[in-house]
Amino acid sequence: MLLDESGFMLQPVCRRTWAPRGQTPVLWQWDRRDRLSAISALTVAPRRRRFGLYWALYRHNIRTAEVLRFLQVLRRHLPRGFTLIWDRHRPHRATRVQTWLAPRRRIVVEWLPPYAPDLNPVEHVWGHTQDGDLANFTPDTLPALEHAVRTSLAHTRGQRHVLAAFFRAAGLEL
Repeated sequence: MLLDESGFMLQPVCRRTWAPRGQTPVLWQWDRRDRLSAISALTVAPRRRRFGLYWALYRHNIRTAEVLRFLQVLRRHLPRGFTLIWDRHRPHRATRVQTWLAPRRRIVVEWLPPYAPDLNPVEHVWGHTQDGDLANFTPDTLPALEHAVRTSLAHTRGQRHVLAAFFRAAGLEL
């Protein structure tokens, strides 16, 4: 299991698009700083090579409590245990998280090298969502953004070939 966090803002991610000649597309959006934080885990079953995508969305920055809550939910979904691979983000190294992980022998923790986000396939999940599904999307409200992010992640969850591509893009063999 690989885990990572990201953020989505109400300001659109502008990408190239097609339009009739002489009719430049315009994205109308006012300057707002509202944001949505997301935490996600990408799983692969070692024997059956089945993929899973789990996520949680928050309307505030992800801190230690949110990471801990997400790990507790993952443990209920995967009771046999898992190997957790993540970066050295401060909430991951927090004392509360490490204290919770210590007695759980079925959860093995491995750390990604510092400054190596390209090794984490979950980064590609965020890129696929932000630069693909939500490119040029201009939500008016935070609930509209949340609905779009949930819809994109749910759609991505069901595409096995896309999830496998995220692993290949990170240079990981399955």
